[in-house]
Amino acid sequence: MAKQPLVAVIGAGFGGLKLVQGLAKAPVRVLLVDRHNYHLFQPLLYQVATAALSPADIAYPIRRIFRSQKNVQVVLGEVTKVDLAQSTFGSERATMKYDYVVLACGSTHSYFGHEEWKDIATGLKTVDDATTIRRRVLLAFEGAEYEADAEARKAKLTFVVVGGGPTGVEMAGALREIAAKDIPKDCRSIDTTMARIILVQGSDRLLPTFPPELSARAQRDLEAMGVQVRLNARVTNVDADGIWIGEERLFAANVLWAAGVQAPAVMKSLGVPTDRSGRVIVNANLSIPGHPNAFVIGDAAAVTDAKTGQPVPGLAPAAMQMGKFVAKIIAAETRDPAAAPPRPGFHFVDKGTMATIGTRRAVADIRGFRFAGFFAWTLWSLIHLTFLVSFRNKLWVLLNWVYQYITNGREARLITGEVKLNVKTVRTEDSPATAADTSLDVSHSP
Repeated sequence: MAKQPLVAVIGAGFGGLKLVQGLAKAPVRVLLVDRHNYHLFQPLLYQVATAALSPADIAYPIRRIFRSQKNVQVVLGEVTKVDLAQSTFGSERATMKYDYVVLACGSTHSYFGHEEWKDIATGLKTVDDATTIRRRVLLAFEGAEYEADAEARKAKLTFVVVGGGPTGVEMAGALREIAAKDIPKDCRSIDTTMARIILVQGSDRLLPTFPPELSARAQRDLEAMGVQVRLNARVTNVDADGIWIGEERLFAANVLWAAGVQAPAVMKSLGVPTDRSGRVIVNANLSIPGHPNAFVIGDAAAVTDAKTGQPVPGLAPAAMQMGKFVAKIIAAETRDPAAAPPRPGFHFVDKGTMATIGTRRAVADIRGFRFAGFFAWTLWSLIHLTFLVSFRNKLWVLLNWVYQYITNGREARLITGEVKLNVKTVRTEDSPATAADTSLDVSHSP
């Protein structure tokens, strides 16, 4: 008896998960490869970065998800190359043949040609990114407690978020809430409410994919919270001491990057046309031109909607719909290739977009109905809960949100990894202004 066709799925994000689930009854073997052993709910990653949730609240083991789907094998690994001509995929060490391959790799940060900024201006795509940001943010407040030098203390209490899309808006709002509501009573030597949160956007409005009135509402809400919003502002340099916006120098201990995305490096191995962000330009049915057994879905695909003629946005709902779409094609063609219908073009059913700004503040555009404020925030919360994979995640996140709503407390304020405080002038109890110029270097590596 001949072996069933092998479908290689690279990436266990939203699109990859829906694709594999859609192949549950198809006569195929599925090999799901991801560099992590968990599926991550990225829309709530900023809440891990800002100490509202723990990583386990928004991540779930991939093997656990597919424990009952017998045609799936999960592999922990990173695919670095795909040879479309030979129908193989793998790394420099080993390759494997496939019958179908689906690249659902998501996206990574884009620094617009300035990769040297990467280690300074942390982006937010992975759990490691989130815990790094959390550590740097909390260490900034800890360092400010010891710092006697006024300018150095001001820099530690200055946070710059680059990028005014949903991630940037959500990050800026959450940082402001930490400084203004969560930790003021926990700090003895500084007034954290005086911390500066600066949101930098290169265009003339925040949330550029939202209707203008919601963009304006988001800006008003952020400014009412105390966030400084700078529009039409271009970042010209980033270094260890802060950031340059045009010719202006801002000293800041934390620069957070939410300004751009690009396709992962594996896409370059395909040797096919891409757009300027590195996304593969695919056919209307999401296959790679000239290679009908290879598909790209999610953020890494540049595709035009078959009905509207508009570019499909890089959103989680779009990736999920793409996963289901490709699963139907593969299932039909493997059940009976001769009877399989012609491949249709992909159409994205846009159910709306939303972004949270802070507690009781959000904006939402749901099929032409536009909301803001408490109702939009409640809607945002409920919808995001439904997309979490497990009941445990849904319950735990809900309980955390209720607790935070009542107490204004973020309990996940754990500083993990290397702990190091660099303080220019140590504050002393007797005379902070005349404290010796020294360095407080508290280090711990787990």
